[in-house]
Amino acid sequence: MGIFRRPRESSAATPPAISEFWEWWAQARPTIEASLAAAPGAETSEPGTPGEGLSAETIEELSRRVHRIHSELQWEIGGADDRSPSLTVTGGGDPELRGLAERWFRAAPGGAAAGGWSFHPARQADPEMLSQDLVLGDHEFDLEYVRLGMRADADRARVHVTAYHPDFLFVSEEQRLQVALHVLDWALGEDDVARWIGEVTIATEAPIDSLPPSMLPAVVEQVAEPFDEPAWLSGEGRTPRGHPARLGARFPLHRQDYPLCDLHVAITVPYAHSNPDRLPVEPSAGALRAFEKKLGKLGDRAVLAVRETGDGLRVFHLYADPDSGVIGELDQLAAAWTEGKAKVASTSDPGWRAVAPYQP
Repeated sequence: MGIFRRPRESSAATPPAISEFWEWWAQARPTIEASLAAAPGAETSEPGTPGEGLSAETIEELSRRVHRIHSELQWEIGGADDRSPSLTVTGGGDPELRGLAERWFRAAPGGAAAGGWSFHPARQADPEMLSQDLVLGDHEFDLEYVRLGMRADADRARVHVTAYHPDFLFVSEEQRLQVALHVLDWALGEDDVARWIGEVTIATEAPIDSLPPSMLPAVVEQVAEPFDEPAWLSGEGRTPRGHPARLGARFPLHRQDYPLCDLHVAITVPYAHSNPDRLPVEPSAGALRAFEKKLGKLGDRAVLAVRETGDGLRVFHLYADPDSGVIGELDQLAAAWTEGKAKVASTSDPGWRAVAPYQP
């Protein structure tokens, strides 16, 4: 049981480097398009080998502009063959960076101003790549030979994967893992990998009943189907004072579904009517349910993740978009509570670390 109060922190505005990036992009795009047209079929990514599509100077400048937003962000330019060009800026699956990549994406030009480009805050599924060759260092992997062992874990709403390629016998552990991660991203897309893939292990012998990566989306769909509607896990414990405590946690809870919600908010609500164990009874129990129902109407501006109850208090843990104005609404809800003084405290937590212990 971890009822606590956190200091209020100011809203995190979109970094100026994002606006500066798009101002630069508008000027640099014709040069980038001319370079890509001169080398059809090329794909450029950073980090990694630059490829043939862009000049070294352009690659360096694009990297510099992205890294001014955050030094750990990665970028890719795609659009080989007859596909329209795309630019992806991603945190590489790091939940700490997902909101920043989303803000970059939402500031992108749209319509005619996009010039036929598409923009993405996470790597997109690209099944066609699963039949291509992947060059890492001095080794070329024919991805047609990749096989995946897949184990569904319904209790954790995850698929655990064992990746195999016959060439894994001859390359480093780092290259093996890179192959596996590339294949997972191309099969599912980066966000669905984060949502549904659990442990990823490497095998130097083909796992029993292994399948080609193209089958992974069907396996994931079976695991994800029961969770189309939000579910809650419940548990019991003890408060620091030794009294009974109750816990509810939304499950599964995916950071990728609320990419702008970087702010952890704890609303501590006292209740006046309780049993000898100091757990709520009517009419307080009904009032708490009504309060929670209002929290559920905040849309994608805030999501209720965990509720803790005990010792005459209920703490609602939410994640909120700091730039949406929702904090003011939460303050108003707390001020309207009639069974004592409710408190709202918030802190920046883009990696959702505060609620990680409550997820299986």
